[in-house]
Amino acid sequence: MAGVQTAICLRDQGFPGEIILLGAEPHQPYDRPPLSKAVLLGAADGSAFEVDFAGLRVDLRLGSRAEALRPAEREVITSDGPLPYDRLVIATGAEPVTLPGSAGLPGVHLLRTLDDANALRPVLAARHEVVVVGAGWIGAEFATAARESGCPVTVVEAADHPLAGVLPPEIAEPMRGWYEAAGARLLTGTAVAAVEPGSVVLSDGTRLTAGAVVVGIGAHPATGWLAGSGIALDEHHAVRADDRLRTSLPGIYAVGDCASFPSARYGERLLIHHWDNAVQGPRVAAANLLGGDEVYDPVPYFWSEQFGRFVQYAGHHTAADRMVLRGEPGGPAWSVCWLRDGALAALLAVGRPRDLAQGRKLIERGALLDETAVRDAAVPLKNAVREAA
Repeated sequence: MAGVQTAICLRDQGFPGEIILLGAEPHQPYDRPPLSKAVLLGAADGSAFEVDFAGLRVDLRLGSRAEALRPAEREVITSDGPLPYDRLVIATGAEPVTLPGSAGLPGVHLLRTLDDANALRPVLAARHEVVVVGAGWIGAEFATAARESGCPVTVVEAADHPLAGVLPPEIAEPMRGWYEAAGARLLTGTAVAAVEPGSVVLSDGTRLTAGAVVVGIGAHPATGWLAGSGIALDEHHAVRADDRLRTSLPGIYAVGDCASFPSARYGERLLIHHWDNAVQGPRVAAANLLGGDEVYDPVPYFWSEQFGRFVQYAGHHTAADRMVLRGEPGGPAWSVCWLRDGALAALLAVGRPRDLAQGRKLIERGALLDETAVRDAAVPLKNAVREAA
């Protein structure tokens, strides 16, 4: 998404020169969110972008992997040989974290690419007994699809609640009931000790039957190919971009999952592995490539469809923010607002899209809210504003 959008934005903003778009995969560029939904369930064969690359005069080179960067020579070393550039945009995304000791084992799957989704479709069609490792966003979405297909599902999570590291326990814990209601078994506070043919062994010695194992324990920036280039990376090994999405090397920008950037809005560096960031960042990068001076400081946004619920999140919260509930997390529709010095910093909405739409605008404005009004789920968020910050 980030690479394709950068090419489109460059043309939209009037760039007349040559654009080369490299893609390591052999497939036409595609959208990732449908992989855990329509593609996985067999409702669609793919999710290729409807983009006329020839009409945009974009030289699309598929199956060509970036292997090294030589900034002094202004060359990218690819699997097809050296490729010179005048300006470079790094949009190599993220790679899934693998379960130690599981590489190459039959029946162990990831869900990141179109090939991954296609490999899992027969698993669902055969209604194999599935063990999912990780109760994060991907784990929950795959478990949802597997249950819809009639597969017995057990989800194993090392932390003591789902979505650990993303949401506080008091918000995530009620989501445990979503698994139970869908007929999925959720085991928390349990690590995987080993994966064996046909089974998963847990740290407490429990052995789970597994016709297939799906690993969803996170992703890390795909930046290993930049080793030795001199380009600055952050502590997460993401490309360390500035607020214009420029890297530490001249003429090189970075967008999407592979790059972090400083946010004045939140006072910290953000690394966002979500679709919306891959759409918004390229517009700013393209503008600045063409001589602009635009700052990138978005309100992060993402969504997830799981167990019959539409979950949306906007903003960025920390442990220090004040948390205000709108409705009960055990109910069918509720929201959580995080306030910082009275201003809305982030919002999680479950089945309340209007809260999300209004909240996102309030975060962008830096609006101060009346906490009593925020707590009343019957009061529209836009009516909870007391003054502009």
